[in-house]
Amino acid sequence: MTALDLSSPVAVVGTGTMGQGIAQVALVAGHPVRLYDAVDGRAREAADAIGARLDRLVEKDRLTGAERDAARARLTSAGSLDALAGCALVVEAVVERLDVKQELFRALEDVVGDDCLLATNTSSLSVTAVGGALRVPGRFVGLHFFNPAPLLPLVEVVSGFATDPASATRAYETARAWGKTPVTCADTPGFVVNRVARPLYAEALAVHELRAADPATIDAVLRESGGFRMGAFELTDLIGQDVNESVTHSVWQAFFQDVRFTPSLAQRRLVESGRLGRKSGQGWYDYRDGAERPGPHTAPPAEAPAYVVVEGDLGPAAELVGLIREAGVEVRPEDGYGAGRIVLPDGGTLCLTDGGLPGSEDLVHFDLALDYRAATRIALSASAGVRPGLLSGATGLFQALGKEVSVVGDVPGMIVARTVARIIDLAFDAVARGVATPEDVDTAMRLGVNYPLGPFEWNRRLGDAWARDLLSHIHEWEPSGRCAPSLALHRHAAAADAREGTPS
Repeated sequence: MTALDLSSPVAVVGTGTMGQGIAQVALVAGHPVRLYDAVDGRAREAADAIGARLDRLVEKDRLTGAERDAARARLTSAGSLDALAGCALVVEAVVERLDVKQELFRALEDVVGDDCLLATNTSSLSVTAVGGALRVPGRFVGLHFFNPAPLLPLVEVVSGFATDPASATRAYETARAWGKTPVTCADTPGFVVNRVARPLYAEALAVHELRAADPATIDAVLRESGGFRMGAFELTDLIGQDVNESVTHSVWQAFFQDVRFTPSLAQRRLVESGRLGRKSGQGWYDYRDGAERPGPHTAPPAEAPAYVVVEGDLGPAAELVGLIREAGVEVRPEDGYGAGRIVLPDGGTLCLTDGGLPGSEDLVHFDLALDYRAATRIALSASAGVRPGLLSGATGLFQALGKEVSVVGDVPGMIVARTVARIIDLAFDAVARGVATPEDVDTAMRLGVNYPLGPFEWNRRLGDAWARDLLSHIHEWEPSGRCAPSLALHRHAAAADAREGTPS
């Protein structure tokens, strides 16, 4: 099954931001495009807006004048659904209400031919449910574009329970012919991206609700240590707190209130107060004229130790040994058992967080970094009873490496580590349940939400048992089940343990 021929007309129903974006993608690819909106005049306005964007593409040398003129000639606004007869593909981008979408597609079936591919751009509803009332449900698929559709490459091609494989393949190949990077997935709550991405928001909100760190500090640690393009609080302000909470609530409800997807009360209160983010002028941050954005908590300068003792293998943090030497701090290596650690001259110990609490006056945890050399900020955590001077010595050591230091509360797994571990876990669970392949999950998370690594890439870098062990420790301290490792992750880690001869 191949992509739709470029001579085949494509229709887009719903002419909001997403509908216009999808129409522009199909139009620039070379298809005749018909726009329809139930509100009179909206389709004509959308056609004018798309024409203006084509003009800007010419100004940026991304289209020639001739290509723009040809595209404009292929774009028409439809005054009724009947005008969509003869289309080979209809993509719906209307309000996220199941009844509205079902009614629309039932009406479309009376207009288009039985060989017309019907697609919904829903991000939160069941594709199976939307297409369940159709006379020919096999030609119905999900085509989930990401906003802005002309710029973001990812398209999730979602097969409902009744979708014919040939229809899914045609939709996939058509999206690829349009210059997009499609991934295939089963019809599951949140599909791939909105399912696997929940921990970025959930863990940041959990750390905040535990009063371990403020939003600006959490965001800075996620960006500057975790390598995420944006922190969770600034990202939800950009998305819209109401939109983000709605998706979270939809996924939670669709999974029968699975504790792993539980919404945040703090975010609920933000939405109830009308602080929806950038679009309302206030969210976690204040975007009104003259407002100053708060900076992250950054520790004051401290003295670096003259030497450190490194016992054992630091695992994912092994790169720190070379960085410490380069900073002019003597490294005295010693054999060690279990997790590696850095010992300061006064006997205090630094360890990469293992998901537990520091719990000792002689221990400071540091957070995971995507790349310890490139990281510009490191988070430290200690118990309230930490020995005086130890936290200062730990701070001075990381400052000697050129890092800003944020001291956060003693929350299990800290910030980056617990976030990455939960993303890995949800990815393994999704693959085990047949939602998508590991390769498609990695592609979806890198392209759909700009993650620095896909979950399976992270897992390979950190080790097959790392996420399971860290989440198991968090679960001991927070036994709600929210952070408990999935069966899929347990199986994967146990297989790795067996290969290495390690008791699990």
